Parts: sequence; C-alpha cells; structure tokens
Amino acid sequence: MAHFDLARRAFADDNLPMTGSLFQAAGLADEAPRPLADRLRPATLDEVVGQDHVLGPDGPVGRMLAAGRLASLVFWGPPGCGKTTVARLLAGAANLHFTALSAVFSGVADLRKVFAEAEQRREAGRGTMLFVDEIHRFNRAQQDGFLPWVETGTVVLVGATTENPSFELNAALLSRAQVMVLRRLDEEGLETLLQRAEASLGGPLPLDDGARTALKALADGDGRYLLNLAEEVAGGPELDAAGLARVAQRRAPVYDKDREGHYNLISALHKSLRGSDADAALYWLARMLDGGEDPRYIARRLARFASEDVGLADPTALPAALAGWEAYERLGSPEGELALAQTVLHLATAPKSNAAYAAFGEAMRSARETGSLMPPMHSLNAPTRLMKDLGYGEGYAYDHNAPDAFAGVNYFPDGMARQRFYRPDGRGAEAGIAERLAAWARRRQE
Repeated sequence: MAHFDLARRAFADDNLPMTGSLFQAAGLADEAPRPLADRLRPATLDEVVGQDHVLGPDGPVGRMLAAGRLASLVFWGPPGCGKTTVARLLAGAANLHFTALSAVFSGVADLRKVFAEAEQRREAGRGTMLFVDEIHRFNRAQQDGFLPWVETGTVVLVGATTENPSFELNAALLSRAQVMVLRRLDEEGLETLLQRAEASLGGPLPLDDGARTALKALADGDGRYLLNLAEEVAGGPELDAAGLARVAQRRAPVYDKDREGHYNLISALHKSLRGSDADAALYWLARMLDGGEDPRYIARRLARFASEDVGLADPTALPAALAGWEAYERLGSPEGELALAQTVLHLATAPKSNAAYAAFGEAMRSARETGSLMPPMHSLNAPTRLMKDLGYGEGYAYDHNAPDAFAGVNYFPDGMARQRFYRPDGRGAEAGIAERLAAWARRRQE
C-alpha cells in the first residue's frame, strides 16, 4: 500500500511539473524503468495526437488560449485519448497551478483542502486548475460542492469522464463548464504514435504489414494501449497477424452494458434496420454480442422493431422476431445467436411501414382527449332482459350475413366523428390492405 499511496500523492501533488512524468513526480530516478506510454507523454499541446478539432487554432480550446482565458471544461472521451495529458498541458499553457484528484479515491475532505489551498493561491495572485479524473463518479451533492468555487473563479475546473455528461453530471455543473468531446484515435493518429514509439525504441517494430494493421485494430482508438502493446512486442521475433494475436491475446471491446455505449449501439442497430442496411445491421448486432450484451435484450428490441418499423407491410415480421427470440431461449449462446442474425436479416430486408405505430399513437391521443364516451348501443351485448329493454345491441348488423362480410356499421361512439388513424403506406402487404380499407370506406359512405 505504501507504493500505491506514493503514486496517489504524486498524482495529486500541487508541485507536480507541468510537463513532467508521473514517475518523476513520485520521486523515481530518471533511470528508473518507465512505461513507453509515460516516456512518450506529450510535452506540449502541439504534440497531442488526434484532438485538433478541440486544441487547434480554430478549435474552442485553441481560441480560448489565444484570447488569454480558459473556462471550466469537461473532457468527454474514451480511454487512452489523452484527457489527463491535455489537462496538464493546458494548465501550463494558461499559467495555472495544476492540482489533480481522482473521484474514485477522493472525498469531501480532499476537496475542502484543495479549495482552501486554491483560495490562498488566488489571494497571492496565482490561479488554480483543478483536474478531476472520473468526475462522473462524484455523487450529485459532491458535484454541487464545486459550484461556488467555479463561479468565483477560485478554480478552473477540468473534469474527465468516459460517460455521457448529459446523464452523469448535474445540470448546474454543466451550465458552468463547456463539454469538449475528445475522439478515439483514428488510423492516422495511431500510426503517428507507432512511429514515435519506434523512434524511442531505436528501430522498427518486428511486425509485418498485416501485424501492424492488426496492432492498430487491437488498440481500438486507445493510444495508451497501443504504446503498451508496442513495448511488449519490441525486441522480439518478427510477427504476423496470427503471431501478434497469440502475444496480445484479445482485448475486450470498450462497451458498458448499462451506460451510453449500450444505448449508442442499439440505436445504431435499430436505425440500420430501419434504413434496410442488412450488412450494417449485422455488424452492430455482432458488436453488441461481442461486447457482452444480453442477447435477450437484443431479441426484445427486434420484436419491438418488427411492430414499429415493419408492421403489416410484412405480417410475418413479428412472428419471425418472436421465433428468433424463442430459438435463442431454446439454444442459448452461441448457437442461438444465429437465430438473432436471421431475424436481423429478415427485418432489414422486409418492406417498411410505421403506419401501425403512428396509428396507435394517434388512437392513444384521441382516447385521452375524448375521455369516457360510451360505445354505440348496437355494439353492446345484451345478456339480460333489462339490458335489451334499455336498447343494448339494438340495430346490430352481423357482418357475416352481409355481402363480402361487411355491413358498413359505424363503431365509434355516438356523437364522435369518425377518425382515421391507420394509413397504410402501400408497401409490401399493406398495398392490399390499403385497397380493402378504401373499398370499405366507400361502402360506408353509400
């Protein structure tokens, strides 16, 4: 625990050099072993890879620095995109004292100490940047504790989070800080880091072209992971993609089943199905399953999609979705996942109609607006003499006795104008439904 406490104090040390390594701050000698990711930590904002949209001259933070002011910020981005490094470099560029806390390990006492020291520093003419890693892990009351210190300018708050700030941070705090989205590193950014790694290691990595591509794919946009893996393979035998896979094993996808990634991917699957993009829909299904999503959740959403976006344009869509769900329940994983893939293909390639969905929504609105109107008397059963005497069932026409089994009787409440909720789109099986509805409407008018 002593080493852990030392590293923790170093991370929160008010005297930490702006561009220094965390290992230097912890009192380790320069010759002490340091991970490659730490050795290659950018020393200036110009060296930060992949975040020009925020830090460049035309980016919001770049414009702040050019104007000589820095607002409180929330950096939202995936692991390994440079949130901590950028915050540290910003403090140096803005000539602010840098203090760091982790919301995982810090409490109210730590915050009070930081704010007291920042207030003293302000009285001496020096500003303070308070960097809070994993800021979403502070509860609502703790987040509220930042507000007076941010409002008075005692601290410039920079929070870092991998979660959607809209869901995880107080509205009051968000109104006082600008959210900056840091992106996962793209192919070009990862290649830049690999070249820096090779320059630091003294030569090219022992990877053929396929393995080099696979290495960047394994990193999944995480620069820190890329450098750690590069250091692991450096100095070893040359590897192809298969050899790299044996060395690196397999990285778990970045996916939280109860957080934003979960909702983003199911949204992508749903919209791919709606857009009849079967290949993209299969990809998002695979991403969710690969990330550990519960296949039953996917099956429920597919059943919903069958009613919402296919409807009667393909009357077999909902039974197919339920059959895929049942097949998964019977087979389990991984065998049953093929049934979900088949369901995805059925729904993606089916004709689309949201007419049933729209009709139900209109009917619900009408039901709320009209209240408790009585059904027409002819539609009511009359099991007793009293009910018959009151007119229950009077004037009812049995449709099967009418031509084409259609008597044309109105079933809306007396005194309520007929409504039209269901409007078939005319795609797939709804073309025939539209023709029948139009014919029945003409018969009613006659």
